[in-house]
Amino acid sequence: MNTQTDNNNLFADQPWLDPERSPFVKIQSLTKTFGSFTAVSSVDLDIYEGELFSLLGGSGCGKSTLLRMLAGFETPTSGNIFIDDTDMSNVPPYQRPVNMMFQSYALFPHMSVEQNIAYGLKQDGIAKNDIAERVENMLTIVQLTQFAKRKPHQLSGGQRQRVALARALVKKPKVLLLDEPLGALDKRLREQTQFELMNIQEQLGITFIVVTHDQEEAMTLSTRIAVMDQGRFSQIGTPTDIYEYPETRFVANFIGSANMFEGRVVENGADYVTVKTVGSDLSFYIDHSAAVRENTAVWVALRPEKILVSATPPEEQSQYNSVEGVVDDIGYLGNFSIYKIRLANDKIIEITHPNQSRPKHGSHLAQWEEKVYLRWADHSPVLLTK
Repeated sequence: MNTQTDNNNLFADQPWLDPERSPFVKIQSLTKTFGSFTAVSSVDLDIYEGELFSLLGGSGCGKSTLLRMLAGFETPTSGNIFIDDTDMSNVPPYQRPVNMMFQSYALFPHMSVEQNIAYGLKQDGIAKNDIAERVENMLTIVQLTQFAKRKPHQLSGGQRQRVALARALVKKPKVLLLDEPLGALDKRLREQTQFELMNIQEQLGITFIVVTHDQEEAMTLSTRIAVMDQGRFSQIGTPTDIYEYPETRFVANFIGSANMFEGRVVENGADYVTVKTVGSDLSFYIDHSAAVRENTAVWVALRPEKILVSATPPEEQSQYNSVEGVVDDIGYLGNFSIYKIRLANDKIIEITHPNQSRPKHGSHLAQWEEKVYLRWADHSPVLLTK
């Protein structure tokens, strides 16, 4: 087994794990205040060359302000931004090695597609032959060659989005900043365009930094995600890390859905933790240790899809990771169904169940008011201390 080759492959896909790799974008203790309001509060962030990195959060969390500081449109109150080892503190927006794609696209309505794409190059005084070659190449990349002579009003929403992307990319920025790039598209087109955006980014190798409030969009697009809340990062990690191993209740609730249980640590072993929930007989066995003392107040997060539901009791009863309840509500969403299960203490647990086979005569896995039995694996719960 060649350990060096394995490490090189790992670092190629996950450069943030390479101790010898320097970040391409480095943010240090960055703060932005507007009067008495702090929009961004002393954040640190390293983004590596070739990443498709997402800043994810709700309205007012500070993600767009952070993006505007990267672009140079906002001046930091304190802290530093480095791009390709160059301090951006005194570099105006037009001299930064970045370009920005706005949510509104901001296309010139009187110009054709190719004229819109060429506009920035003309402003920079690029030779006509070079402009023509670069615009033609970019039209090919975004698959708009046949629409080169059309005006923006003659294009679909997805096509206008690609024109805006091409206009931003044709200047060959080292970093492309995208502010809610898919927000104006309908759901089906947005899902399709996500993969187109990923393919273009991979083809060009340019570092993308995306601002979005859409959790699914961030999970689909990103190499890594920074979840923002009230001007700070709650967690930074890969989509898998963020979803499967949330570090706070905010992240667990913000990314996807989670059933939350308040409890206290009963036992903290070398490779497991047991938790007794408050106000019920439900107990969790979690197959990993944690830096918590016994009797510490904690929370346990359990994703709805991790829970197995059955209308028949299990053959072997366990004091952990199982509970019974009654079906309180059912929601059929086509590819999966949502079940709301009411426990003896009136707490509602949400479960998602894939509809892998077509139900007969509209029957469900369980019916309203039916008693059901729930269980889950030892590795499914996540222990949260904050």
